Amino acid sequence: MKVVLKNVTKVFPGRLKRDDKVVAVDNFDFEIPDGKLVALLGPSGCGKSTLLNLICGLEEPTSGRIFFDDTDITDLPPEARGVGMVFQNYALYPHMTVRKNILFPLGNFKGKDKLTKEQMEERVLEAARIVRIEELMERKPSQMSGGQQQRVAIARALVKLPGLLLLDEPLSNLDARLRLETREEIRRIQKRTGITTVFVTHDQEEAMSISDMIIVMKQGVFQQMGKPQEVYDDPVNLFVAKFLGTPAINVFDGRIENGKVYIGEEAVADAAGKPDGEVYVTIRPEGFVPDANGPLTCGFSAVEVMGRDISVIATHEKAEAPVIRAIVDADNKIDETSETVRFSIKPHKLFVFDKATELRII
Repeated sequence: MKVVLKNVTKVFPGRLKRDDKVVAVDNFDFEIPDGKLVALLGPSGCGKSTLLNLICGLEEPTSGRIFFDDTDITDLPPEARGVGMVFQNYALYPHMTVRKNILFPLGNFKGKDKLTKEQMEERVLEAARIVRIEELMERKPSQMSGGQQQRVAIARALVKLPGLLLLDEPLSNLDARLRLETREEIRRIQKRTGITTVFVTHDQEEAMSISDMIIVMKQGVFQQMGKPQEVYDDPVNLFVAKFLGTPAINVFDGRIENGKVYIGEEAVADAAGKPDGEVYVTIRPEGFVPDANGPLTCGFSAVEVMGRDISVIATHEKAEAPVIRAIVDADNKIDETSETVRFSIKPHKLFVFDKATELRII
């Protein structure tokens, strides 16, 4: 199922005064391709969950239309949209077994959609097999781990054979190890079923690791959409560049002058044809190459051993953050007795943004 949003806006009324309105989703206009896993990514409060609620029908848009394939479903109630929803808190019935929790949505099917007991049991077992919990069918939620409960919630969403699966921060209640395992399971399940899936998260590593595409949001406004690696390698603005990547991108105050990009008094890149002016210069941590003759000189602080790589901790008076992190191959020999360290910069890991608009220049 393809999902299309056309100029969708959601405005919540203010609580204190009439003009104190909150624009949670601002003029969203994009298409989620059929059969893909797409992550809605952004900081807390950016409107991700609101957008998911608009798609499933729990919220009504203030303006704009929503389409599933070519059908306008904007005014359809949630139960008529053929959507499976998995929430952050699992929302399992504690007094029911796993089997009955998964079975529960099928009891609401009416008319021509109503199933026999045999058909329902077959559906339940197939959903359980997909998420690998067949042996847990007679347990209750209190007897299960968080990861197992999450699988039950996913099975309950899948049992309806939805055309669209919506996951709202489904991993946030799990510990680090379970998060990793469960996100891999979600990817496997999505690949097996081919269901178009929208996954809400504020964790960029999580989004980039399992998604076919990511949509980056900020304060209800669409920023960029694309394949995870493409968005990482080609950010359209400073927010996207800073939001994606661990460790975070290094940001410097810089300028363009006579066709060169400067950090302080050192020219670090070409800017032929670009107008002179103040800019932000950003360098990914993996974009630094230790080089005694390199163009960028930084103050040396320390080396952190990471195994196959090392992290060179440095400083620069033009850097936005107190420290600069450069991730380099462990084969590099860093003179830890020196007060400075010099780098060459990989051109495709350096981005330049207009200081006023924060839009990408180079």
